[in-house]
Amino acid sequence: MKAWLLVALIVSATTAGQVLQSAGMRRHGEVKAFHPSALGRLIARLAASWHIGASVVCMAFSFFAFMSLVSVADLSFAVPATALSYVLQTVLAKYFLKERIDWRRWVGAVLVSCGVALLAL
Repeated sequence: MKAWLLVALIVSATTAGQVLQSAGMRRHGEVKAFHPSALGRLIARLAASWHIGASVVCMAFSFFAFMSLVSVADLSFAVPATALSYVLQTVLAKYFLKERIDWRRWVGAVLVSCGVALLAL
């Protein structure tokens, strides 16, 4: 039961982190320059974005929850179980980020869901 609670925390935090990161980068725009001074300006600008800051917090929470999960469950359970975040990210990409999701991505999300359901048996 503790393992599934950790999976839920990881999936929630990872999904929130990825969606916030995508929203923050969309507001920033494409990164075109990678020389040191441009990267410094990029980091300074992204540090001011609440989307990116919240994303970092969510991803850090997910990281430490995953470390806790693999201390109580096998890696062969932990990695596939947390793949449910891909399904939630697809749903939020459609409704929150307004992305167009074609049928192949929906089929992939359903297949991932089936794999997670097999772990629950």
